[in-house]
Amino acid sequence: MELLSDPNVWIAFAMLTALEIVLGIDNIIFISILVGRLPPHLRDKARRLGLGFAMLSRLALLFTLSWVMGLTADLFSVFGQGISGRDIVLLLGGLFLLYKASHEIFVEVEAREQHAPAATDEATLKAAGNKLFWGIIGQIAIIDIVFSLDSVITAVGMVDHISVMVAAVVVSVGVMLVAAKPIGDFVDRHPSVKVLALAFLVMVGMALTAEAFDQEVPKGYIYAAMAFSLAVEALNIRARSKRQQVATPA
Repeated sequence: MELLSDPNVWIAFAMLTALEIVLGIDNIIFISILVGRLPPHLRDKARRLGLGFAMLSRLALLFTLSWVMGLTADLFSVFGQGISGRDIVLLLGGLFLLYKASHEIFVEVEAREQHAPAATDEATLKAAGNKLFWGIIGQIAIIDIVFSLDSVITAVGMVDHISVMVAAVVVSVGVMLVAAKPIGDFVDRHPSVKVLALAFLVMVGMALTAEAFDQEVPKGYIYAAMAFSLAVEALNIRARSKRQQVATPA
């Protein structure tokens, strides 16, 4: 009860929740793009499972704080550069994100239909759909761990009470769950925005890879660049809509 009556705790909770939501933007974009590959009736389920994994991985890391903070200790060095467990996770996650985003850009731009199942038998199509579904859930779970590690280390630096951290994580994931569907639907409706979002994930992958070698790229720069690009694309979408209205006879 003392925590609930302390205004500093509420301020810390609000700040941490807002930060967790901002840090979850790249996670939402990644989930939205992968989920867009699924049949419409499976997308909501995949979003819920993906964000459920995100919350569970964050909570699991919060309850193993001593192990998480131990990941920052150097395990070995390469050319005088200390490499910790956190660096390895960030490096692998960054390389995975670079590969996945680049591959999705290729599929979107050059080979949209290359993964479409050729079989016409209903049972075979269902099995292929289930395989794709769980494959995508697996990819989401992998990248959730990377994003969660960064998120939890940030939370530990901001707040002393684990109960506040847990509450902030649960609330932020709830907000992400509400936002994921409209964001995913918007990205699906506008292919150019999808390519832009994938380019954003490439930047995030590069930032994670650089951070693994202690070359930190402030995420504020990445988010600012993305916001500017989205603003320009919003103007392009509006311009295309106006042209279509003019071209369409009344």
